Amino acid sequence: MSLLSLASATPSAVAAPAPEPLIRLEDVAKRFLLPGGAHFDAVKPTSLEVQRGDVFGLVGKSGAGKSTLLRLINLLERPDQGRVWVAGRELTALSKPALRDARQQIGMIFQQFNLLQNASVFDNVAFPLRLHKLQGGKAAGIARRVHECLALVDLADKQHSFPAQLSGGQKQRVAIARALASQPAVLLCDEPTSALDAETTESLLATLRDINTQLGVTIVIVTHELAVIDTLCRHVAVIEDGQIAERFAVGDSRTPAVTRLGRELQQLRAREAALARLAWPEAALA
Repeated sequence: MSLLSLASATPSAVAAPAPEPLIRLEDVAKRFLLPGGAHFDAVKPTSLEVQRGDVFGLVGKSGAGKSTLLRLINLLERPDQGRVWVAGRELTALSKPALRDARQQIGMIFQQFNLLQNASVFDNVAFPLRLHKLQGGKAAGIARRVHECLALVDLADKQHSFPAQLSGGQKQRVAIARALASQPAVLLCDEPTSALDAETTESLLATLRDINTQLGVTIVIVTHELAVIDTLCRHVAVIEDGQIAERFAVGDSRTPAVTRLGRELQQLRAREAALARLAWPEAALA
């Protein structure tokens, strides 16, 4: 090869640098003290990266440590060791005021909704905006943002209702609207479908998918339901005994899973693919 051809080939041969992950956990761990002086290692030393725009699932059986791992991301549980970065900021190094500011980039929804029962839907969504004096702290700006968020979750007609007047699915949608009010880059979801029926779960997952695709919000979701991972997520980590036992792309059917839950997820996707081929044989032949 001539020097000229070598020089022209060199730029294309240089690999582009990998994008900086939006979320990075480095060697984090969390231990809880138990009565009698014993302790429980909820999360053993673990590292994790989530790329911007991803929908990442944490799946595991009860007590595996998946919810504690999720809460380490926004420091609702502060790790006993290790470091946490979100959107380029090391949360574990921030002062309390700086951490409050950084958390505005991280929305969170919970299994039990955590709504203010004596506040209207409008006031529930407006709560973080008023608390942090967002939208300039002005009523008109807050009202505009609340209406935007309620429209996004298809609850514009419920702004004057109270939580007791809503179904479970509607309550969770209010919680999503409230979590999105501060325009976060990340949405953490802790078992958001556990208290919902199958039809409501499907609708809620469609809403989360729209939030990811339309707004570019990165989603990390904890669940014990493999169907939720299959429907919503692009990547998944299987949590066992406080650690990540394996992680893979949900659509990867070539690499055999090593955990029971991983194999069950791949089997679920294989069954769905087989049913799709039976329903649409022309597509399977294309």
